[in-house]
Amino acid sequence: MSRLGAFNSPLLLGFEHFERMLDQAAKVSGEGYPPYNIEQVGDNLLRITLAVAGFTDDDLSVTVEENQLVIRGRQQDDGAERIYLHRGIAARQFQRSFVLAEGIEIVRAHLDNGLLHIDLERHVPEPEVKTIAIEKGGMNKKPGRTIDVAPEE
Repeated sequence: MSRLGAFNSPLLLGFEHFERMLDQAAKVSGEGYPPYNIEQVGDNLLRITLAVAGFTDDDLSVTVEENQLVIRGRQQDDGAERIYLHRGIAARQFQRSFVLAEGIEIVRAHLDNGLLHIDLERHVPEPEVKTIAIEKGGMNKKPGRTIDVAPEE
């Protein structure tokens, strides 16, 4: 069964990449664990903070796959060593993904008091100014073309 997408029009050629990004974002928005914040900490600096209480830095991985930041957590099973009377702290594995815009770079990730902080920097490209030479000549010339017209017989 084929799926009709938002970019299915024949006039929108080459937008498959954007459709995949929208699909990924829709998939990610349904997840609820672990909770996270995204904050702006400077003009071009962002910070993603995830609440990962109970996880050590060895239990976590932060990777960039294509244009996605992927955070995974998996605790080592020590259930045989402990006897819980009540277990209310989530210890399940998780994967949280964030789609990164072009020009976003991961600066660092650090774990502090059960919070994983991931700092990102947005690189703003320098505006490019291009000067176009003005040619002297008639208006009948087409740029890059010469047309030879043979006289009629």
